[in-house]
Amino acid sequence: MSNATVNDTPRKPPPAEAGVIFAGHVREVTVHADVLALLPDPATAQPCLDIAEDAARAIHGTMAVAHVGADPERMIAAPEEIDLQMLRDLAEGSPQERFERVARAFEDWKQGKPSRERLLLDDCRGDLNRCVTAEAHQTALVVAPCHGNMDARDAFHDLLFNEHKLVLAPPADAYAGNLLGHVVIGWKPHDHAQGAVAAARRWLAAADRLTVLCVNDKPDGSYQSTARELLDQLGLDGDVVAISSGSWSVGEAILDFAKSVNATCLLIGAFKHGYFLELLLGRVTHYLLSHSPHPVMMKH
Repeated sequence: MSNATVNDTPRKPPPAEAGVIFAGHVREVTVHADVLALLPDPATAQPCLDIAEDAARAIHGTMAVAHVGADPERMIAAPEEIDLQMLRDLAEGSPQERFERVARAFEDWKQGKPSRERLLLDDCRGDLNRCVTAEAHQTALVVAPCHGNMDARDAFHDLLFNEHKLVLAPPADAYAGNLLGHVVIGWKPHDHAQGAVAAARRWLAAADRLTVLCVNDKPDGSYQSTARELLDQLGLDGDVVAISSGSWSVGEAILDFAKSVNATCLLIGAFKHGYFLELLLGRVTHYLLSHSPHPVMMKH
């Protein structure tokens, strides 16, 4: 996870105590990490770090941390895209200022526990798509915000649709901890859902409790039967529950059920109908990302 291939202009390294590492120094530390906390936006840095720490600890794995950000001076793009990025400076500050706010949030978080002392922050700025690829392509799980500044929204889209990563998004509200206390899987027998469950197997196996939720099952019970088959194939223990959404949307029914069983995390196959169509129609993924009080794990 190096920014050597995406930053055209060399930068002076910050003081050593800042805990920031640059090209050539990070790859051996982070390239094989199980969980990556991707920090494009300082506003969501702390919950991303907390969730990534819990996710890595749950599987006795390793954690890495990286900042990504678009920088018009270090990217090759259409003039319109560069102009749009430069206009951000008025509202969000320069790329350097945005990075410095993320770095301060990371350092504040590190002070909370002695066990975090050895964690370092990688910084990749330039073309955002290439930064996301450089930082995340070998990581099993990426914790990243779905809302926030432009970098956050663009990075989230790249992670799902270009990198096809297993992504864990912080909740709309504050993160309550106990990530894998009770994972609820929103199940429908299609490739996106099956791929998400398979990719998340290590975390599902570490969960204290696992429930597969089938909303509006077919008359032949195919949602429930395929859910049980998948659990058996992956060697997972869990309950399979079927409910009807009634007058509610599927997203509302999932969140109501999750609340009733004290869920701590949701897992879904993301954006079955495509990102922009879901934004227009208010489909399940978009609703859960906007309203869930729990972290949402997903894969497209």
